[in-house]
Amino acid sequence: MAQEVRRRRTFAIISHPDAGKTTLTEKLLLYGGAIQTAGQVSARRAQRAATSDWMKLEKERGISITSTVLQFEYGGCTVNLLDTPGHQDFGEDTYRTLMAADSAVMLIDAAKGVEPQTKKLFAICRARRVPLFTFINKMDRPSHDPLELLDELENVLGIGVFPMNWPLGNGPSFKGVFDRATRDVHLFERAAHGAKRANVHVTGVHDPQIRELLDDRSHAQFLEEIELLEGAGATFDPVAMLRGDVSPVFFGSAVTNFGVQLFLDDFIEMAPFPTPRLVADGTSGVTLDPTSDQFAGFVFKIQANMDPRHRDRVAFVRICAGRFERDMTVRNVRTGKDVRLSRAMKLFASERESLEAAYAGDVVGLANPGVFAIGDSLSEGKPIQFERFPAFAPEHFAHVRSVDTASYKSFGKGIAQLREEGAIQVMYPYGSMRTEPVLAAVGELQFEVVKYRLESEYNVKTIFTSLPLSVALRVEGDPEAVRSAQLPSSARLLEDWDGAPVALFESDWSVRLAEEWNPKLRLLEFAGASA
Repeated sequence: MAQEVRRRRTFAIISHPDAGKTTLTEKLLLYGGAIQTAGQVSARRAQRAATSDWMKLEKERGISITSTVLQFEYGGCTVNLLDTPGHQDFGEDTYRTLMAADSAVMLIDAAKGVEPQTKKLFAICRARRVPLFTFINKMDRPSHDPLELLDELENVLGIGVFPMNWPLGNGPSFKGVFDRATRDVHLFERAAHGAKRANVHVTGVHDPQIRELLDDRSHAQFLEEIELLEGAGATFDPVAMLRGDVSPVFFGSAVTNFGVQLFLDDFIEMAPFPTPRLVADGTSGVTLDPTSDQFAGFVFKIQANMDPRHRDRVAFVRICAGRFERDMTVRNVRTGKDVRLSRAMKLFASERESLEAAYAGDVVGLANPGVFAIGDSLSEGKPIQFERFPAFAPEHFAHVRSVDTASYKSFGKGIAQLREEGAIQVMYPYGSMRTEPVLAAVGELQFEVVKYRLESEYNVKTIFTSLPLSVALRVEGDPEAVRSAQLPSSARLLEDWDGAPVALFESDWSVRLAEEWNPKLRLLEFAGASA
């Protein structure tokens, strides 16, 4: 058991949009031997689609809008790569995916440095003390000075950094990287469209070939910066990295494959294997060892219609302890019911294959006939409850109805299944017939995705009407006081999927007015509630 656990590397990739996250994911799969030809993300349909972007809308738009699990073997380890959406409108999905990761790779655009979404995602990693690796990407384009980029990481994010390699050149003159551990220079040759592995030549710092590749200024700067780094005398502290205090930094270019394999090799060597997880047993600081004989895990994602032929739903389960075996029976702590796990699968984007066994660190897919929800804890024997997922307060709201009343059954099914995925919340007028819902989301782009998927996956055309509301609060109080609540004319009293009352407001001023008019009611924020 312990040997299998030590072989696991489960990590997520985070970045601001357009930093090259999906491209790096493809190249890690290429060098990991999981695919033979890498397909860069592009809105042009003629190009090969990226493996991790399996959804039709992702292929058409050239963006990542849902988290993906990609498992492959490399360097004697089982790698579980969790690709996350880069756009801030899908932050909930990214947050839940980070809960399933043991480490994270933070991607930085060398020309832009630390960007807003990077700061938000870094803050999540820092709060949970997730070990963080940094890959400074797009060195093949004109970029900031490497030393300035390191300073920015330290000053803006407040994390220590240690460069594991150093770029040779910048922009069009970027020719390779200097590996500080081996003191070798890796010179790369561009492959056609970056779809195949780049040819590499390993040599020493003072090889005349390096002098020929660079102009006088770039060559002198390269030697000066290497001398400066070595003269600083700093050494890498792996313990500080595991605490989340220091991030090893790698320079490269995912699109040209420069530095990708060096990064992958070092990551496999340095990244943590699964460690004990906090459990909620009423006592702070209690953890569950991943080598425990008792199986335990949690559901962090549900995805509908991954296979268009079967219209199935798959629950993504992060195994935290023990050994998973097909046909085993576990307890769903939320429902208190036993569930037989007869249809389990290994995941690789939208592809899947039958799975017989898995260990702590692995992510497995379970066919979900409606028995699992995001945040569910599953365990064998004694019930084990892991950390609860926070509920994010929605900021965008839209009324939605089906164009064709004949398709209302499909409309209802689509809304219910997309709600299960956690991307949207579904509400209805309080105490009324549930016919035309109000959808609530953290990001407005989620409505576009829902509208598209209702039509493409459920054959339902819909009309969305945006509501001029921006604040959602839970309502607590006597049922009669809730029913007779007085709200400003622009506000709405709704109920969520489970029937709990929710009030929507256009501004904080409207909230204060409602509080004055309804002293018997309490208006509470979403934060802190379980998802």
